[in-house]
Amino acid sequence: MSRRPRFSLTDFPLHIVQRGNDRQPCFFREADYLTYLGALGDASAHYGVRIHAYVLMTNHVHLLATPLVAGAVSRMMQSIGARYVGYVNSTRQRTGALWEGRYHACLVDVDEYVLAACRYIDLNPVRARMVAHPVEWPWSSYAALAGLRADTLVAPHPSLGTLGATPGTEYAAWCSTPADEDELSTLRAATAGELCYGSDAFKVEIEAITARATRRRRPGPTDASS
Repeated sequence: MSRRPRFSLTDFPLHIVQRGNDRQPCFFREADYLTYLGALGDASAHYGVRIHAYVLMTNHVHLLATPLVAGAVSRMMQSIGARYVGYVNSTRQRTGALWEGRYHACLVDVDEYVLAACRYIDLNPVRARMVAHPVEWPWSSYAALAGLRADTLVAPHPSLGTLGATPGTEYAAWCSTPADEDELSTLRAATAGELCYGSDAFKVEIEAITARATRRRRPGPTDASS
């Protein structure tokens, strides 16, 4: 099956996932997380990408990011990959692939969909039962978005303003309410399929702009036998 083309739009947030090769670890010690975040900060600034949320897990990475220039996310991820893989290979005396291949990404609608994506990202360590509360995991945007820590990497998306007059406090409250399984599965499917996560109107808008599928096609008569 051929790969879907990347969305080349600017000013729309993307939920990005990159996993370790064969789901193996890609972070091994504190210095690794710090090195990756340094590479992410440098590349996002250089290529024109705003980082709204992130989490570095032991074997994968989630980002919510908005490109300001066409192709900026791909260039950013390539730059991070080259720098971080070189660092890991050097410090661990290893060779071979670190990441499973190209990253996956879906376009994300604003407001409730951005909020859901941020919560999904920041609660990853909790769902994985690595910590009891997201503030305990230092390699995520949770503390910054909850107003508990300064983080120059994070540019909160304007949609967080819909939570209330005190976005940090309101974001912490938002994350204290777990997402339902439908919300999780819909975002995961959109990301894996490199489609859109949002309202039907948003998907129609993106299809009109890009002439590209934004949702899973329902199987037709010819698909049932394939």
